[in-house]
Parts: sequence; structure tokens; C-alpha cells
Amino acid sequence: MDRLNVRRVLALIASLFAVQPAAAELTVSGFLQQNTAFNTGAANPDGRRYKWLEERAQLKLDATGGGWRGHFKADAYYDHLGRGLGSEVREAFLDYSAGAFDVRVGRQVITWGLGDLVFVNDVFPKDHEALFAGRPLEYLKRGVDAIKLGAYPDFASFELVLMPSFRESRIPDARRFHLFDPMPAVTNRVGDQPGQGEWGLRVYRDVAGYDAALYLYRGFQRTPSMRPDRLAAPTRITFYYPELSVYGASVSGRAGDGVLSFEAAYYESRQDRGGGDFSVPNSQTRLLAGYQLQPWEDFTLSLQYYAERMHDYAAYQAALPAGFPMEQRWSRTVTARATQFFRHQTLRVSVYASYNASNGDYFVNPELRYSFTDRVWGALGANAFGGKPWGQFGQLSGDDNFYLQLRYEF
Repeated sequence: MDRLNVRRVLALIASLFAVQPAAAELTVSGFLQQNTAFNTGAANPDGRRYKWLEERAQLKLDATGGGWRGHFKADAYYDHLGRGLGSEVREAFLDYSAGAFDVRVGRQVITWGLGDLVFVNDVFPKDHEALFAGRPLEYLKRGVDAIKLGAYPDFASFELVLMPSFRESRIPDARRFHLFDPMPAVTNRVGDQPGQGEWGLRVYRDVAGYDAALYLYRGFQRTPSMRPDRLAAPTRITFYYPELSVYGASVSGRAGDGVLSFEAAYYESRQDRGGGDFSVPNSQTRLLAGYQLQPWEDFTLSLQYYAERMHDYAAYQAALPAGFPMEQRWSRTVTARATQFFRHQTLRVSVYASYNASNGDYFVNPELRYSFTDRVWGALGANAFGGKPWGQFGQLSGDDNFYLQLRYEF
């Protein structure tokens, strides 16, 4: 967030006290954290053997007064791997609620959809580097600067999100991770951010005891595509974010001893509807089925089956430049997460695994977390990757790491 936007958000939060000076209540909380992740195999591209090495402090303020609520969450950190001292505003928004209507203005984290590390209708920005570098899972989601309007008539609930400016997902840093690059010889690279805003709509309600929702999004791809100035002997690459619309639906509810969920979406590539531009992801259909159950006390098992189907596949094959890896029309992935609590739920042992049967991509994340007290906890975990060199996880096969998280909360 730039300096001007930070000032605006701080002024917005401060205005809460001007609206309700007598009734406002303020709560202060936060944490101090140390986070380290070190390689188990090869060194990073920059020669270091750490994926992450930082100390971080977070301050969180919550203020309420009448129908108003203000929320502010900001971090200060010191990164030992080159980024140095820095800060970021994680969230900063003002809420107002009145009967069957509410509004939230400012930086906020928004989550749609039902997937566990599989995103079908959750179109909002992520921090993939945070996940792969062993940071706490809360850092996977990035906030957006938005106006969120909610309306709750009897027949359904509506959530409209207006984002005046685009915010991308954060991909792993090429200095810390081994990333596949089809044009490594081209070093002249520039970025092109969208100059327009984006918006999304979610409509949801109960249908015969099941939670059902419809989704609509109009904006841009969150991760960049690369476009060379020419295919024959390129001298410059432009990273840009193609236009995207998403139309989706989800449903979840009790089934047997667990919770069954289905989710689907059509990703319309507005910038290349025919599929003839190799630099623009083709339109696709995404399908997700999940089941979560608790076979015994303090143990949870979650299973997912995820499929993607590329549209206009013949056009994609014809447009793909020589030497570029070819994706399959269908991509099929299965995931599982198992979580067991011990010692009055102070010790948590979990493992998440994902395997793509179409290309052999896999990602495994075991973790052990222990709460020493109500305020202090620590976690030890690992990230393991594999697959083909150009796959989402296969390209990271040299980036396996162990990580340690230690946090004091106040």
C-alpha cells in the first residue's frame, strides 16, 4: 500500500472515534514472531540456503461504537535475506451495519469458495511465496483495497465487492526459488499492471439444508503472463495480467458422517476467447468435489478431487511456440489433509498432500504445532515438492525446506 493510501486508511479508522467518541471501545492485540525456513537440498539461486529468516511484530486494533467497527492490522519486520527492515498494512477497514445492510471500506481479506488450498471461486490475491516458504497459513491471503456491500433480504444474501485498483498475487521470488523460465536468455523484462478496477458478486442462501452460492467476477488473472516482443530472437519480455471473467457456483452440506461439497467455475479468457494467443491462458472449466469427516475425537480427514479442462485445445496446440512445454487438456488433482490433536488439543499434528495425476506434480506439507501456554506457540514443519520441471510444484523440486515458527501473542 503506498504512503497516500496508508494515510487515507488511517484517517478512515480514526474517523470512527469522531463518529462515536463516547461509546467507542478499543481493543489492542498483536504478536511477536520468529520465522525461519532452511533448504534441505540445493542452495537458492542467489546462493543462500534459507528460504525465510525474519523477525516480525504485529499490532492489531479493533474499535466498536454503535453500528460502527474499525479494524487495523499492521506488521513491522526485519528480513535477514536482503529485504531488510520493512512494514505492511495487512488490513485496515471501517464497517457499518444497519439491519439488513452492511458496508466495509478499506483493505480487507476476502475468501470465497470451499477449497482447501485449491481455488475455484476464490479469485482474490494470494501470497504463494508465503505458503512455500513455511510462513503461517494466514499469510497466504493478501488483502484488497475494496468497498464490500452486503444486503440480506429474506430470499437470499448478496455480497458485492468493488475494487478500484488491481492487486496481484505474489509469486515466489526468483532469487529464493527455482522457477521454470522458457526464455532465460532474455533479461530485459518489464511489468504492465492493469489500469482498471475489478468487481465480484456472491449470492448465497440455504437450499434444503445445504449452503448454496453463485459467484461472478470481472477483472484480471492474478498471476502474470509473459509476452515477448517477438518469437524469433526476442529481446524484451512484458509481464502482464490478461482480462478474466469467472462464473461459478458451490454447494455444501451434511452427507453421512461428514460434510460434502461441490464447486464449479467457468474461467472466460476475455482477452483471447479463441485460444490463439499462447501468452494468454485459455478459457477453462474448474471442478472440485470435497468430503470432510471426523472418524474419531480430535481427528479430522479432508479429501478433495479437483479437475481443470482447457477449452479451445486445438487452437492452444497450434499457437504454442516450439520448445514450450505442452499442457494437457485435462488436469486432475487429488488432495488430502489429516489433522490429529493431542494433550487436550495443545499439540496438533497435521499433513497436507496434493498429487496431480496428469503430470506427476506433488506437494507435501507435514506440520507439528505445540501451544506452550495460552500466549506462546511454536510450529515445526516441512515443504516437499516434485514433478516435471515446468509444473507448478515440479519446478520447485530443488526448494524442499524445513521451517520453524515461534510466536508470542498479546
